Amino acid sequence: MSHRPADFVHWFRQGAPYINAHRGRTFVISVGGEATGDVGFAGLIHDVALLNSLGVRVVLVAGARAQIEQRLQQRGLAIRYHQGLRVTDDDALDCVKEAAGSVRVEIEALLSMGLANSPMAGFRVQVASGNFVIARPVGVRDGIDFLHTGEVRRVDSSAIRQRLDDGCVVLVTPLGYSPTGEVFNLVAEDAALAVAGALQADKLLYLADGNLCEDDDGELIREMDLPQATALAEKLAPESDARRLLDSAVQACSRGVQRVHLLNRALDGCLLQELFTRDGVGTLVSGDRFESLRRATVDDIGGILELIEPLERDGVLVRRSREQLETAVGEFTVVERDGTIIASAALSPHPDHRVGELACFAIHPEYRGCHRGDTLLRHVEREAERLGLTRLFVLTTRTAHWFQERGFEPGKLDDLPTERRQLYNLKRNSRVFIKALGKH
Repeated sequence: MSHRPADFVHWFRQGAPYINAHRGRTFVISVGGEATGDVGFAGLIHDVALLNSLGVRVVLVAGARAQIEQRLQQRGLAIRYHQGLRVTDDDALDCVKEAAGSVRVEIEALLSMGLANSPMAGFRVQVASGNFVIARPVGVRDGIDFLHTGEVRRVDSSAIRQRLDDGCVVLVTPLGYSPTGEVFNLVAEDAALAVAGALQADKLLYLADGNLCEDDDGELIREMDLPQATALAEKLAPESDARRLLDSAVQACSRGVQRVHLLNRALDGCLLQELFTRDGVGTLVSGDRFESLRRATVDDIGGILELIEPLERDGVLVRRSREQLETAVGEFTVVERDGTIIASAALSPHPDHRVGELACFAIHPEYRGCHRGDTLLRHVEREAERLGLTRLFVLTTRTAHWFQERGFEPGKLDDLPTERRQLYNLKRNSRVFIKALGKH
């Protein structure tokens, strides 16, 4: 790579849009325990810290398979697998605990480095780990009792989000815990999949050994949609790493993760090259776009009216005519699923006051509870920040708690811009809530 100043300036400018695009996004990064022995492992972890410093919300899921195997061998214990899944007896569980703890400490140490000649100079990363994954036993399959091997039951996504809100890198090890106090050995890649789905992560990145997806000529496949990924997976050996991670990528997209990246961890700076260059260096698996979040057009007016009419009838939303919607359609963002508008939100800016109104915020009843409201709100907040607004306000009669849980605080009518106060409907007696922007 050239070290000419002009090349650096060009790269930095080319990367700037991606820096802005990734800020505030949630990325789940999965790396196997084998990586800890790589020469470039410290650089990889420092790149994770760099993502954190650029405002990316990072969850790092670290495997420990290699460390577990090493401990089993040192103790002369049997290494037992069935259909690619470890059978974890009492002795093996002790090794799993030791290995997971060792990996956690090593990563925390690297993320704590602050020497003047290191990439971490002048920046301190807080690491948060804990009992984020609730697990249950795999049980008996094909007559084999997997004992302490577990599978994810659920993920405490609210606890993870709280740590991410605090600016921490969240570290998840391949251990799961049950309400009865049991500890289970998990497949790290499965834990990463579950965490990414629960968080509705913007990206899930699997760091693997080598290029997993190549065409018939041995060339790296740069991008696949779900049908292509599924077709390729079916050609691969069932227990191969490529098959396992491709299957996980397809599942992740079906659970609402927007993008899954399969990267060769041996490539120096693979995370940075994938995330901050136009072409990347890995394989991108993306959903089939049957659901998309986008700016509304005049053609969406009918769908928006159909979505909000029941809420207007119940008094949750202010009634709007077709003419009003057509006039303000440029302020609307919609979520379209298979040709149907299932969510909407409008941002009405008051630039003189550097404040915007969040209005007509609606989610179709059949699609609530899947984080679409949070995704839509984050999109509106980013758009407001892009317009130079510093605050967002909403008037509501029924959904005060929902907005308060997302950082909105009670306000007064006098807090609104003069022109908006003049339009206030005293009969509706809506409550005012305000959120300061720029706090991630």
